[in-house]
Amino acid sequence: MPKDKEKEMKLPSLDELFSSQKERNEEKLKKIYEIPLDEIDPFPDHPFKVKDDEDMENLVESIRTQGIITPATVRKKTNGRYELVSGHRRMRACELLGIPTLKCEVMDLSKEEATIFMVESNFQRSTILPSEKAFAYKMRLEAMKLYVLRLRQQGVPVGHRFEGMKSRDVIAGAIGESQTQIQRYIRLTELIPELLDLVDEGKIAMRPAVEFSYLEHRQRDVYNMILQEQCTPTHAQTIRMRQMYNEGKLTVEALEAIMLEEKPNQKERIVLRGERFKELFPKNLPVSKREDYVAAAMEHYGRYLKRQEKEHGR
Repeated sequence: MPKDKEKEMKLPSLDELFSSQKERNEEKLKKIYEIPLDEIDPFPDHPFKVKDDEDMENLVESIRTQGIITPATVRKKTNGRYELVSGHRRMRACELLGIPTLKCEVMDLSKEEATIFMVESNFQRSTILPSEKAFAYKMRLEAMKLYVLRLRQQGVPVGHRFEGMKSRDVIAGAIGESQTQIQRYIRLTELIPELLDLVDEGKIAMRPAVEFSYLEHRQRDVYNMILQEQCTPTHAQTIRMRQMYNEGKLTVEALEAIMLEEKPNQKERIVLRGERFKELFPKNLPVSKREDYVAAAMEHYGRYLKRQEKEHGR
């Protein structure tokens, strides 16, 4: 990582400046302990999921055969317990193996420093879900603002790289995402959990999801319609939804009309709207299935008419 990028948030002490690397390594070893799992609390609102999946199975097998090579990171809490900053998957692996303790490095970190450390250490994962990035960026942005504010209140110089820059600029430089992309991810935190799950599953693209985040009281209707129709709107359609929502015109009927617009890859279909027709359809019938329902009803009615003709013709 380039020197001009934020790496260590804590200024080095005099002892660190005038000690040898060997002494610093020995000092670090003094801070590594085997801490009982029942004395460690997870990081509050930890944004990264810990799953019992294939990767976890591999980690469990690695710890079973080699032990924990890289210690987890914790900080001491005021109540005497420990807060896990980095190493949630390693802790879960120990639980699965029945190992009662976790090898940890105890670091003296403020809440803001711990948040920044937690986010950066988890970004080393090979796969990160959009929802994980969304909440991680939001937490890091808030922590960054509080950290810089506290330093300035204490009269500590924060360095030229922070002067005239927004916290999002600093995060963008440290993480490698553009400021615009970071803003998009943070907007995802405004989605209801069900829609955010669809983003994680790849069923909703980033930009339409961002537009959905502005719909607030219509998000549940959007989700229900996506389930019923088994389709998602285009980015252009979600932009129109947002415009109509801002104008107070995005009713359920307007939302339905936009969702059911024919897309280039869809065949022409008949859509019946209005209260008269709505009452004739089963309540749980998707709007996109109404054509099939009408066709089946017409076929049934056609057979009825033929029977009537035969009976009257006798």
